[in-house]
Amino acid sequence: MRAFIGGEIRRFANTCRWSLQGWRAAWASEKSLRQWSVINLLSVALAFSLDLTTGERALIVALGLLVLAAELFNTAIEEIVDLASPERHPRAGKAKDCGSAAVALTASAGGLAWLVILLG
Repeated sequence: MRAFIGGEIRRFANTCRWSLQGWRAAWASEKSLRQWSVINLLSVALAFSLDLTTGERALIVALGLLVLAAELFNTAIEEIVDLASPERHPRAGKAKDCGSAAVALTASAGGLAWLVILLG
């Protein structure tokens, strides 16, 4: 049992290390991730400075994190597409556009949540 727990702790530590490496790599190369991070920090600060319910704050924080996750997925898609198809190809463009649309849709969900909360 002790060996099992030690192995699981090592696997979890590796997962955390690889995730941090991915974040750092994306942060270094993706201006949009840095921009969404700033917007997310401002959004969270605003959510905690206004008289919102715990649920409203949780929604704002969660949607902000989902925007960052969508941006990371988009970055991963773009990297794989560029590796697999360095020349322009309609299917490569479609994959990249779909990744970008996913970020836009997720960000729209966050913006709409703010509107509903503020106008409700």
